[in-house]
Amino acid sequence: MSKLSHKKVLVKLFSAGIIFTALGILIASWSRSKSVSETNAKTRNFQLTYSVKVEQIPKDTKELLLFLPVPESDRYQEISDVKIKSAYTYSVYKEPEYGNSILKIQLSKEVPSVLELNLDLSVKRKAYSLKENHTTKEGKISENNLKRFLLPDRLVPIDGKIALEAQKVIQKEMTEMQKAKVIYDYIVGTVEYDKSGTGWGRGDALYACDVRKGNCTDFHSLFIGMARASGIPTRFVMGFPLPEAQTQGELPGYHCWAEFYVDEFGWIPVDASEAQKHPEKKEFFFGGLDENRVAFTIGRDIKIDPKGNSVDLNYFIYPYVIIDGKEHTTVETKVKFANLEKKII
Repeated sequence: MSKLSHKKVLVKLFSAGIIFTALGILIASWSRSKSVSETNAKTRNFQLTYSVKVEQIPKDTKELLLFLPVPESDRYQEISDVKIKSAYTYSVYKEPEYGNSILKIQLSKEVPSVLELNLDLSVKRKAYSLKENHTTKEGKISENNLKRFLLPDRLVPIDGKIALEAQKVIQKEMTEMQKAKVIYDYIVGTVEYDKSGTGWGRGDALYACDVRKGNCTDFHSLFIGMARASGIPTRFVMGFPLPEAQTQGELPGYHCWAEFYVDEFGWIPVDASEAQKHPEKKEFFFGGLDENRVAFTIGRDIKIDPKGNSVDLNYFIYPYVIIDGKEHTTVETKVKFANLEKKII
């Protein structure tokens, strides 16, 4: 994007400065008005089956480790009827930094040539809107937790270009809510959802900043970097999207979004990549999420095996397999869903 195009966007944003003040007034009025009950929010009830097949395991394997994320209930979703189908002993534990639940299989005797695993669960997912559900702030967040979400990640720096990018659009007198909104507007207006070429999909904030395109990981890494550089705790959420018009099928891939923290309201979601693809929903996706998704993990550079020697994962949504100390990539995954009135075939 040319410098002239950037200037046009900035002029448009700053010329609407009065909107930021109005936004603050509007949010304050929401906090004083009667909230729409979350029980009236749109919901989606579905079954999810996550199948894993590890193939081409060498005959002389001495140790195999498999890690798989397991979703948990939160303010947006209820997870129930979790069933793990495995011929081998497994454990489920929480990694300490973000609290993600992780399934682990560790084999050192009679390692098979093929290992299969199924994770079945039921999900009730609620749509969320800051305007309608603003009174549902979660419990108090610890200072240490918030401090972690002000730090850089391996592919999400908060200095250099990213800090300068943030300084282009924020003003000191803005509230944290206003800063988050102007960063969101700027990214939606200047970055294109485009998976062509190479470099996209890693959640590389500098890639998104320089190339001005990418997928959901790139959009939200840039948002997180700019927000953290502006002093706003912000975190990365990874999960799967469900097609709105389908009642069952196989999911083609993951989806991610971000959440920033404002003390009055708690964690507030944003989905900048969906907003760029669907401009008519841009205002909704600042502070709102639809019901057509399920969250699996939070965070970046995830230490999936704190007591072991595994690497820190850039993000965690697919199984991670280590054979004799090296990553094994011959792993087939299938994620199928069905509305609860239908069965997965």
